[in-house]
Amino acid sequence: MEKISERIPLINPSRSSSTTEGRASKFQTIGNIIVSIVGTGVLGLPFAFRVAGWLAGSLGVILAGFATFYCMLLLVQCRDKSASENKLQGTITYGDLGYICIGKPGRYLTEFLIFIAQCGGSVAYLVFIGQNLVSVFKGQTFSVASYIFLLVPIEIALSWIGSLSAFAPFSIFADICNVLAMGFVVKEDIERAIGGGFSFRDRKAIADNLGGLPFAGGMAVFCFEGFGMTLALEQSMKERNTFPKVLGMAFTWITLMYVLFGSFGYLAYGDETKDIITLNLPNNWTATAVQIGLCLGLVFTFPIMVHPVNEILEGKLKKIMWFQKLNNNDAENSITGLGKLGTYTSRAVLIIGLAVLASYVPGFGIFASLVGSTVCALISFVLPASFHLTLLGSSLSLWQKALDCCILLCGLIFAAYGTYNTIVGI
Repeated sequence: MEKISERIPLINPSRSSSTTEGRASKFQTIGNIIVSIVGTGVLGLPFAFRVAGWLAGSLGVILAGFATFYCMLLLVQCRDKSASENKLQGTITYGDLGYICIGKPGRYLTEFLIFIAQCGGSVAYLVFIGQNLVSVFKGQTFSVASYIFLLVPIEIALSWIGSLSAFAPFSIFADICNVLAMGFVVKEDIERAIGGGFSFRDRKAIADNLGGLPFAGGMAVFCFEGFGMTLALEQSMKERNTFPKVLGMAFTWITLMYVLFGSFGYLAYGDETKDIITLNLPNNWTATAVQIGLCLGLVFTFPIMVHPVNEILEGKLKKIMWFQKLNNNDAENSITGLGKLGTYTSRAVLIIGLAVLASYVPGFGIFASLVGSTVCALISFVLPASFHLTLLGSSLSLWQKALDCCILLCGLIFAAYGTYNTIVGI
């Protein structure tokens, strides 16, 4: 997962909002939604279209976008219902909704899935960087795993920086490189079309092997990551009653961009489309500059990606008795104290663990589809539908209940079959 994502929010999605009144305008909220959802996953969409076919891929992206949009609105309705009944004091988060609906297991399940999704998005970042560096430095003997482990000391040092705002310019830089990479693909497609480099008839509308459809669906869901930020985005608005309309506008443009880019990428390269479309770019200095820029941007925004994971881990760590004693014994010197050392150590261990996992990932596309098919599907579809049925079931019409049940059932089947299909593909 990204999105994870991606980009990924600067705050813990399971405990993410303040009780202060929102100040974001409609335009700012649209920007926040786009930044929270659109990430590196979009560069894997052309490969998903290759697997599914351009028509099936387009329909899959549209379906994933609409389902995610609808379930985001369900989550807001659940929060409003809980707030009106004063079931919890203060700001109600995604984890709180799990607690209200299922009790402590619901909170633990929700936060665990968010934790896994954030870890998945972080691993995807490392794999993305490694594969692109191998492509740029083709004459070297380094493997993807080698580049990933070379990044570990850098990422550990960056994770110890206290202020995440220092990474904001690099996040913007990475987004710019993302746009440039997409522009290169579209330019390549137009040049090939004009030069007769491919025939539209050679590109399949629907793949012969229907088993590839769940794979493409998982990639599409992965590209609509950022679901955990739904409540925070809505609460950040000055005019919160306009959130559904603003969210709809943002999702319309994002979905249209995904469909066009996925189609353009597949039409340009056909069966040669790789799991990261930047690997198909021509071997010239401009394409290389874009790839290196992407990698640099992601290296410096990786701490933003893992920040929510660190918050969850450190929150649990602070509840452990021995860690509390370390902090209390050195409370006056918290900057260099044993408690701070424990925090830094946990961050270093996390990054090493993520790097080890990333070194075993066979490819960005397969892993992104796996994350999208499992945790992203559960977070984005299964939990919101089940929460909605639990909290508002008695007031829902028959067709609303049927729709929620359909989303719940389809989400579970998709998660199960998508996981099986991806593992078989590996």
